[in-house]
Amino acid sequence: MSREHRRAKTDRLDTELLKRAFLGRLRGERDHCKMVAIPTTKDEDAKRPNRERQSLVGKQTRIVNRTKAALIRLGIRGFNPKLKKAAGRLEDLRTPEGEPIPPNTLAELHRDMERRRLVSDQIRQIEEARLERMEQAPGDGPHAMVRLIARVIGVGIETADMLVHKVLLRKLRDRRAVARYAGLTGAPDESGSKRREKGLAKAGNARVRSGMIQLAWRLFALSEGQCTGPVVSDSN
Repeated sequence: MSREHRRAKTDRLDTELLKRAFLGRLRGERDHCKMVAIPTTKDEDAKRPNRERQSLVGKQTRIVNRTKAALIRLGIRGFNPKLKKAAGRLEDLRTPEGEPIPPNTLAELHRDMERRRLVSDQIRQIEEARLERMEQAPGDGPHAMVRLIARVIGVGIETADMLVHKVLLRKLRDRRAVARYAGLTGAPDESGSKRREKGLAKAGNARVRSGMIQLAWRLFALSEGQCTGPVVSDSN
């Protein structure tokens, strides 16, 4: 089924659509039924590092937010759990009443800090392995495209890798097809003489949409001179 439009979805409607498509194919009607291009195992495997990194970044953010929330409940603010020496500073923290962190909460925070360190190390391993593969085969098709896009100011390796494996390697007709796949098309609502725009349709690939919106804001900030210094890579 096309992912470009919103539609009603029930088992009855799906069955009727499948029957119509099958009968049209048996009649030999042109463009009535198209075969899905099944990606190869190599293409799917190339997407795994990007997806795993995205999942790990989400886990890291949840751990950091949980750590900050636990400290705020005790009245402790301004503590950054992402610093290298953050775990060693937990014993020195004091509540507004001058009391140390309760033992059970302190043990929980130490475990969270250890989990965050492990997740951070795994993210670093994924990034280093990707750079190593690119250095070993710089002339490979996807690797060459990633290196070329990463040369653009404001675009990091992570964004370039996402664009190549999720957008540029697909056979999309034109720019409109790219926008529909990314869920960046409008969602107009028209009734009689009234017409309003309800924002983005959000019917495409959520990962691509998020990355392209962030990239647009990043390039806009660079064009307006709001960013100082070079943009070295995508943030976690």
